[in-house]
Amino acid sequence: MVSRVITVQVEANKDLLHFKSKEENIRPNDYVIIKSICGEELGRVIKFFGDIFNEIKNISAIPEILRVATQKDLDNFEKKRMDEKEAYDFCLKKIKEREIPIKLIRVTFFTSERKAIFYFSSEGRIDFRDLVKDLAKRFKMRIEMRQIGIRDEAKMIGGIGICGRQLCCKTFLNSIEPITLQMAKRQNLNMNPLKISGQCGRLMCCLSYEEDHGGRIFIEDQDELVGYNEEEDLEESDQE
Repeated sequence: MVSRVITVQVEANKDLLHFKSKEENIRPNDYVIIKSICGEELGRVIKFFGDIFNEIKNISAIPEILRVATQKDLDNFEKKRMDEKEAYDFCLKKIKEREIPIKLIRVTFFTSERKAIFYFSSEGRIDFRDLVKDLAKRFKMRIEMRQIGIRDEAKMIGGIGICGRQLCCKTFLNSIEPITLQMAKRQNLNMNPLKISGQCGRLMCCLSYEEDHGGRIFIEDQDELVGYNEEEDLEESDQE
């Protein structure tokens, strides 16, 4: 049986990823279970491709879905989502009580073991040992506090850039090359920080890879709306 390539949106973080499956009855909006670093994740099928897509050379490198989600899976992941929200709220409360200068970003529970990762950002090194004790006592599991940078925060949260599309780091960039002001100058861009900075406040990622393709192209008096529809336009870590 030939595998088909499908696009799956991970429910936890809304990332769009390619998987393959031998299931013939999978349709858009069906839920599937995929493998992740946390064990298993719930995903929703956005699009599946025709047979011609199966001829790509690296299809063997595309991971396969674990299974089509059952009602029990849906119930378990809904409980997991609620548990993560409870943990987020509890951690936020303890951060305020202890006056710890960090910004809590996200909480992820593992399905493969009793473990949780609390993602946060801060301006420097933080002593959060007492906070970890609070969390471990409350949730009876192994706690990992993982500090992320401002670019990773933008990638994790997502958003819309000044171009009107979803952030590049959220949709397709796997790594970030060094980005400098010289790149913007060589493309004859306005040096106004508001024009060349992304939502993270750092130089836009696209300054790097657009430089190799002749720089940006501006179209004057364009009335057409610019947007990004993940369900229809699928063709279309921290660098301090």
